[in-house]
Amino acid sequence: MTATHAKPQARAGASSAVRDVRQASGARDVLVLMLLPVPLLAGVLSAAFAGGGTRRWFGGRGEGQRAEAQAAKDAAAEAFVELDTAQRDLQISIETITAVDSSPAARKAVDDFAALGRSIDAASSAYITAVDAHDLDRDDLEPSVATQAKAQLSSAKNELVRVKGELDRYAAGLGPLLGSAETQLARLAPAVERARQALLSASNALDAVRESGLRADELAARLAALAPELTKLNQGAGRHGVAETLQRADQVLRDAEAVRAEAAQLPERAAEIDRRLVTLRTRAEALTTRASSVEPVLSELRRRFSAACWQDLQPVPEQAAVNVRQAEEKLKEAAKARSEQRWADATSRLSTVRALLNATDEAVSAAGDRLHRLNEVAKDPQQEIQRTRFAIRDAQRLAMDGRNTPEPRHARPLDDAVARLDQAVSGLEGRHPDYWHFLTVTEGVRQTAAHVVSEIREERGAGT
Repeated sequence: MTATHAKPQARAGASSAVRDVRQASGARDVLVLMLLPVPLLAGVLSAAFAGGGTRRWFGGRGEGQRAEAQAAKDAAAEAFVELDTAQRDLQISIETITAVDSSPAARKAVDDFAALGRSIDAASSAYITAVDAHDLDRDDLEPSVATQAKAQLSSAKNELVRVKGELDRYAAGLGPLLGSAETQLARLAPAVERARQALLSASNALDAVRESGLRADELAARLAALAPELTKLNQGAGRHGVAETLQRADQVLRDAEAVRAEAAQLPERAAEIDRRLVTLRTRAEALTTRASSVEPVLSELRRRFSAACWQDLQPVPEQAAVNVRQAEEKLKEAAKARSEQRWADATSRLSTVRALLNATDEAVSAAGDRLHRLNEVAKDPQQEIQRTRFAIRDAQRLAMDGRNTPEPRHARPLDDAVARLDQAVSGLEGRHPDYWHFLTVTEGVRQTAAHVVSEIREERGAGT
């Protein structure tokens, strides 16, 4: 309250107005009595004890007006103190909100409080002026002056009460913002402590890993990078703000926990890398042996089947050898990275080795599978034909189920599938049939039939 801060003596007088008035009045009365001649003093005392009071020169209506003015002054002082106390309490609430919240709603609350402060200052100033304007303890206080003082003090009190009402309504509307701010403040200390404990746990986990002989340099660097954040946490919300400190504490907690978890998993990660090195090395050696069998397979394919059945397999032996050599080089790089404890590099190299070996395995297997399937269809193509026709008929029966005519979007692909199959069967009548093309067509036809079946079942399932 600006006005009351500018005049602290007025606030003190307001809060103890009744006591001061009565003490001053009594002191002056005693001094006057002491200065009176003895005969006059005796008369005054006798009159006092006779019920005339301490001011024989005042009485009746005049004394009642003084009392009413004093009562108005006391009531104004009480209203002043209540308003001052409410404003001080609300100031703490505003400071709590501004420490946490910078939203538009919070800024508006601060602006509204400042506007209320100006109204409070004006009402307080009017009250102080009214108190200073009238000395109700004067012996020669005129009844008219007392009446005027009562009116001014009552008006000042009414204004103080009115502004106090505005302040109370403002405080009631401040509840959600204040509750949110207090919640965040309540989170602050636990959040900072959790962050500190997470850093300690990460440091302990890192020490344990190092004692086992693992350096964990990358984890150590990540942990060291959190040191400046810990310093800011220790500096507190007073310097960096509550919201920023809470956010920093949460981030430090997550980062430290990630370091701790990875440190705890590091021994197992190292062991897993060792196992994968052995497994992939063994697999590369086995693929080297298997790749050598591709050339005899190709030789038989060339001898017994048309070029269309094996031309796409011609690069397999050479590509398999290249892939295996690359895999072996990456294995050496992975082993070096493991020995230098560059775990991410080791894992990356091993993933590359696995991809190379998988590709080689599929290519080598494809050659042997091609020869097997071509042998089967050359021996008895009817088995493949009947298998494919059955798939088409099954889809056709489902398309006609409960209908006189099938849906065109179902019938059309099935009719096309029948035509493709008939054409593929006709292609087997030549002197050197392309059995691989035949197998490719029949596989495609079965996929078409399966797609139609799946589509019909989905539609009917959705309809139910």
